Amino acid sequence: MPAAQPAATPPAAAPLSSAAQDRATATSPAAPAPQPPPRAARSWFWRYFAGSTVSRVGTAVTTVALPLTALAAAHASSFEVGAVAAAGYAAWAVVGLPAGVLVGRLPLRGTQVAMDLVRAGALASVPVAWWFASVTVAQLVVVALVVGVASVVFDVGNATMLPFLVDKEELTARNSLTSGAEAVTTLAGPSLGGALVQAVGAAVAIVVDVVSYLISALLLWNVPRPPKVVADAGAVKVTVRASIREGWHFLIREPVQRANLWIATSMNFICGALMALTPLFLVRTLGLGAAWVGAMMAAEGLGSLLGASLTPRLTRRIGTGRALVVASLALPLGYALMPLAGRGWAAGVFALGNAAFAGTVVVASIVTRTYRQIATPTELLPRVMATVRFVSWGVIPVGALAAGAVASWYGPRAALWWTAAATLAVPAVVLTSPIRARRDIAEA
Repeated sequence: MPAAQPAATPPAAAPLSSAAQDRATATSPAAPAPQPPPRAARSWFWRYFAGSTVSRVGTAVTTVALPLTALAAAHASSFEVGAVAAAGYAAWAVVGLPAGVLVGRLPLRGTQVAMDLVRAGALASVPVAWWFASVTVAQLVVVALVVGVASVVFDVGNATMLPFLVDKEELTARNSLTSGAEAVTTLAGPSLGGALVQAVGAAVAIVVDVVSYLISALLLWNVPRPPKVVADAGAVKVTVRASIREGWHFLIREPVQRANLWIATSMNFICGALMALTPLFLVRTLGLGAAWVGAMMAAEGLGSLLGASLTPRLTRRIGTGRALVVASLALPLGYALMPLAGRGWAAGVFALGNAAFAGTVVVASIVTRTYRQIATPTELLPRVMATVRFVSWGVIPVGALAAGAVASWYGPRAALWWTAAATLAVPAVVLTSPIRARRDIAEA
């Protein structure tokens, strides 16, 4: 249902040239943020929030179902499971940077709906292939890649849309709320996925994700159209390459933005490795069934929920800078618990480590994402968000493939220890940046 553009939102600014951007950043750290929407339109955020949350429920189910489909229906090797996990994020290396320009030039709401429909169609092919007993690793890799491409555009659009729907002062709270909802779905989704896989099989369980994307598309279609960051794509004189360069230069030249980029990149490399190793370690090393695999993975959601709920209180009490330092120091300690897990009740150590690791990642993610949304000029926000995702999410398949290779040679437990050593990069980046000396990262 088409809706009018929010009256309180200012008109989009024209893109800046590289030289003009340099002069602007030298005098002011950010352009004015979008004005808050009218009071009667606050329900827009809740439609946006509901669509995103429903979609995440299905995605959390697929997080369990897709690798188990590779193991059970396609009889995948350790490396092939890593390839399926990596394919979903390899799209960031292909379209991650152009996605920021694309989101700025296309109608945002229509783009979000289209990406939901593309993801639903791709995933629907898996249960169809299962019905005809023709599931292959190649198909799962292609499906993961198509879903990944659509998710690239969708995620950049989601991060760009939020500042148009809420006040600047509400961004930390709203980011915490969305992270908390993501944690709840991460908590419930794998358990639901494990139960569904146990009951109906991995391929059929993916139908839940298909339905979730269709519901998300319907809900987002009822969110009023935010203004395009670039009002008329035909009037834009700069090339896509120049637009990408402007976003990259803004991000890399500001010390805190640059540090936040490498923090996100380090954490996502580790998350990619863990994503590939979790089903291998739980199924082949600890001997757990599908339902228990879902329960172990659900611990991530519990830790994420705790981290999201504590972040606003933590940042108010000790400041965003100190909160980021604390999270970075605690992150390696939580991760190191996972490779210590054993069979039987000792498997619970994996759940404890997974929860602790996820909680610290969420705290760091909320703090860095909120700073990025506040400190970035409105006309550069889609490109900056896309650049961060391109770099930081681009290493997720690298982490997954590297971990899968190490697991093939030395076993899943050794690969977890190898990744635990890599977690030390996160506190190293924080402690060598200006953040370590600031109570709040926005301090001059």
